Amino acid sequence: MEENLQIRLATTDDMTEVMRLAVMACEDNGFLDFSQELLAREIYPALALDHGLFPVIGPPGGPIEGFVFLKIGTLFYSNRQCLEEKCLWVHPEYRAAKGGRARKLLDFTKKTADTLQLPLIIGIFSTRRSAGKEKLYERVFGQKAGAFFLYGAECGKAHQEIG
Repeated sequence: MEENLQIRLATTDDMTEVMRLAVMACEDNGFLDFSQELLAREIYPALALDHGLFPVIGPPGGPIEGFVFLKIGTLFYSNRQCLEEKCLWVHPEYRAAKGGRARKLLDFTKKTADTLQLPLIIGIFSTRRSAGKEKLYERVFGQKAGAFFLYGAECGKAHQEIG
């Protein structure tokens, strides 16, 4: 069964489960404290297919095993739209499971960019286990186009803002 994993677009009905995983993703990879209110304001439009998409692995109304948060918009210097990956995250319980969830989400994202005929900007924002992730992304997308650096911060050190 796991080898036939299906990706579906989450809807506003999935908001509670999506938020549960989004908080976990922030705790896992975030380097600044986060606000659930700000997360919800960014995520909800994608669930409503308003300038974004939120592909997930998991049945409607059930647990989500992984997701990718995609926004359609422009970068600060151009009027041309692009597909921007905000976060791709697989629940820790499923990272070593059969089925290759991260790969399936990456392939879905690539196919989405092709279907929408939009350039895609996607990357890895992590200070842990990055080498293996880089190899996977290079297999799917080809040569990388740079790197991110953090100074005075470390991924996985975020906490939820109080108040």
